Amino acid sequence: MQRWNWVVCFAVMFSLSDGPAARSGDKDQAFLNGKDLSGWEGLVDQYWKWDASQKAIVGSTKPDGLKFNTFLCSTRTFGDFELQFQVKMTKTGNSGVQIRSYIHDLKKFAVTGPQCDMGGPYWGSLYGENFGGMMKAAPADVVKKVLKEEDFNDYYIKAVGKHITIKLNGETTVDGDFPKAPETGIIAFQLHSGGPMEVIFKNIQFKEIKK
Repeated sequence: MQRWNWVVCFAVMFSLSDGPAARSGDKDQAFLNGKDLSGWEGLVDQYWKWDASQKAIVGSTKPDGLKFNTFLCSTRTFGDFELQFQVKMTKTGNSGVQIRSYIHDLKKFAVTGPQCDMGGPYWGSLYGENFGGMMKAAPADVVKKVLKEEDFNDYYIKAVGKHITIKLNGETTVDGDFPKAPETGIIAFQLHSGGPMEVIFKNIQFKEIKK
């Protein structure tokens, strides 16, 4: 049986269920409730907010930027799922969505695991954050053809077993089996070191895929 949790607009990693600082959370809790950041954790007072006017999650740095990567992390862990949303960031920004990850540093909310990447030449790629580096680079010609810089881009992620698919504005950039991909973990949204930058995630649709 499949269950969809819908969030009309949203401004978003992956943790092993038994990994460091992994949390199970409330299994009946909505992925996002469309009102606030309940069910999510991170350096919220410093870098993340719920934008009620856009119904979006917004991550932004101070004018001097960031000296480390930090994430807004789900308190629940997930296995197989589909996730789609729209994302926009400043041109110099870098972000991503961690899938099946875990938090390895609660002070910085730093994570380990696969990341569906965004920004610069990395749009649409699958990257291993503290997890071995690039897992699959998106084809540069495809990204160049479809990317809308400094505008909202449609982003789609599907993870079933070891198979991971990423689409950018409807074009497939990653589609394959990744033997080292964990079975479960948190989902998390990234603010990358450097900057300053802002990233907005909205129009989130999330579905757990039940076997």
